[in-house]
Amino acid sequence: MSLQWQETAVSALENILDTERVSVAEAVRSQHAQDQSAHQPHLPDVVVWPQNTAEVAAILRYAHEHEIPVTPWGAGTSIEGNPIPVNGGIVLNLQQMDKILSVHQNDFQVTVQPGMFYKDMNKALAAYGLFFAPDPGANASIGGMLANNAAGIRTVKYGATRDNVLALEVVLANGDIIRTGSRSIKQSAGYDLTHLFVGSEGTLGIVTEATLKLAPIPEHYSAATAAFPTVHQAAQVVFEIIGAGLEPNALELLDETAVRIINTEPSINLTPGPNLFMEFSGAGKANLHEKMKLVEVICHENGCRGYAVGIGHEGRAQLWEARHRLFEIHLRYYPGQDYLLTDVAVPISAYPRLAAATADLLEELGLAGSIISHAGDGNLHTAVFFPPDDDHARQRAADMNKKLVNLAISLSGTSTGEHGVGIGKAQYMAQEHGPALAVMKQIKQTLDPKGILNPGKIFPES
Repeated sequence: MSLQWQETAVSALENILDTERVSVAEAVRSQHAQDQSAHQPHLPDVVVWPQNTAEVAAILRYAHEHEIPVTPWGAGTSIEGNPIPVNGGIVLNLQQMDKILSVHQNDFQVTVQPGMFYKDMNKALAAYGLFFAPDPGANASIGGMLANNAAGIRTVKYGATRDNVLALEVVLANGDIIRTGSRSIKQSAGYDLTHLFVGSEGTLGIVTEATLKLAPIPEHYSAATAAFPTVHQAAQVVFEIIGAGLEPNALELLDETAVRIINTEPSINLTPGPNLFMEFSGAGKANLHEKMKLVEVICHENGCRGYAVGIGHEGRAQLWEARHRLFEIHLRYYPGQDYLLTDVAVPISAYPRLAAATADLLEELGLAGSIISHAGDGNLHTAVFFPPDDDHARQRAADMNKKLVNLAISLSGTSTGEHGVGIGKAQYMAQEHGPALAVMKQIKQTLDPKGILNPGKIFPES
């Protein structure tokens, strides 16, 4: 955007909002140039903070008329470059749209604005005995979770974000406002536009309101950890627990390196070696006790060498808090290092093969890093670290990422389980989707013919 265009746009945006909610300050623009990924930052020309749907619509009408790129911004915690404004333009920071609009306690539903942080929402919902189950770990906003179809440690039981969305209010590229879905659990009226927008990364429209399904907070639950000699043995236990119908609330796998790193936390003291973190709930204490006995049997049948159950409320909280902060703990462990994060997912029957192959790749390529996995739903991450000036290690990390994507797709899986496509996974879209990618492009062209919404994402550069 030229200086003249920028001045004109800023003036127009200040007429829509007010001076305090429009910024061209370099420090502010720099804060919105990069997420938590290692992708190249790009400065937006201007950052704005709308407070309601009408303001979002007015901004998009102006941007559409003048063909100015608009990139929505939630918490900035994505790790595939999803909110990086690669073509500059306007960053639409939604953090001032942060209200719970209504709680329908008897229907287990909440209607919320996109700038609400999910942790804050769940704190408020606890008063009703309810919670929003998708749990991405990072301090994500609801809008960001919707944009990426975020998932996390409890997806194995409750599903990803998409599985818990009933209705949306969306502002289209031209400023039109539509509502999709309804508060009814069963919906068969026409095309499922709600779930089209979830996971679209702000490329089809801007979500300004969402009605979400909630779950009751379990009364009876138990956490356990189990250590194994190898990643493959731990992964086999994952498959057997799911196959036995034990319905874990959470089932996470950490390799030996990840366990060594998480053990640097004062509150954590795990048995060395690959570990499973597990949580189960039951209708009552007796039911839960029977579940945990079966879990212990499965673990020991697969070579478990350290099983701990009955961790207690405080220990459970410390365990999951450390798991949520594990990437941050890795950053402290590898100070000053660059990093690459991988994210693939496969059917649960293929998970042991994927996990074992990943462990072999890390060793074969001589990379410093960890396996950190939402094992219960077949979603596997690695975090690989290397010196900023070590181009050879950087290339080995990229090679590993490509090999994992190829393996996941060959196993009927996906190149991205929960981080979204963003910039980093666009190169694999044709491989994964084939002719269906052309249909996606047609949908994009129909809803955003001028290509102003979060350009440079999802689709590979032609």
